[in-house]
Amino acid sequence: MYLVTLLGNLLIILVIHSDSRLHTPMYFFLSILSFTDICFTSVIVPKMLVNFLSETKTISYIGCLAQMYFFMAFANTDSYLLASMAIDRLVAICNPLHYAMVMSHRRCIILGVASCVISHLHALLRVLLMSRLSFCASHIIKHFFCDTQPVLKLSCSDTSSSQVVVMTETLAVIMTPFLCIIFSYLRIIVAILKVLSASGKWKAFSTCGSHLTIVVLFYGSAIYVYFRPLSSYSVVKDRVATVMYTVVTPMLNPFIYSLRNKDMTQGLGKLKDRIKF
Repeated sequence: MYLVTLLGNLLIILVIHSDSRLHTPMYFFLSILSFTDICFTSVIVPKMLVNFLSETKTISYIGCLAQMYFFMAFANTDSYLLASMAIDRLVAICNPLHYAMVMSHRRCIILGVASCVISHLHALLRVLLMSRLSFCASHIIKHFFCDTQPVLKLSCSDTSSSQVVVMTETLAVIMTPFLCIIFSYLRIIVAILKVLSASGKWKAFSTCGSHLTIVVLFYGSAIYVYFRPLSSYSVVKDRVATVMYTVVTPMLNPFIYSLRNKDMTQGLGKLKDRIKF
């Protein structure tokens, strides 16, 4: 699955950058999303595979904090990029005549950079918060990697204030782009319903179908994991949900965005022809 994720997302990046027809805001964000997914899974999966194959499943304290930092940074970047893509679809469907002006290359770069900066600042805040905790009992993390809830569960410090801070800043960082996506799709649905022809409605909705599928997979599992009190934490259920958005969703991204996308299919064909010659 890890190799499929790497190769699939790398292929998406190569296809987009090799075909000038795909140099549009939508595919610009998609290429960044694919790169982020490669980084996202690379933070988790290699160490997880090593632990599966090794008798001694260990990670240093600094290594745990570093893994938590990069995991949160790339996960939140994914979240903001999905919101940026929703805004792009909103402008394309609701304001097509001004699309080129509104979604200019400069604004796309600003959205991309802002997504990364905000995400890394959030990750830094989370790691600084976790570094203040004391761990005096068991050091066994009942999870695939160093995530917030499993580490909080191990702490012998009073984690009530930490839980409030974690829940609050997670609410701000994850729910803000999520609400942006919800608002964008409500506007899109209203615009699509105003289209008279059935073919026109289908064409408009088909441009959003792939993105909406990824949004449901990513946010559905992420909200389940992070928006619950620590008392209701379940190892098995959280592992399944975490695998969904850390492994399965990044692996499915290339297939969801390319299989039913004529532009991506044609771009893939051109890339194959170039490789042959």
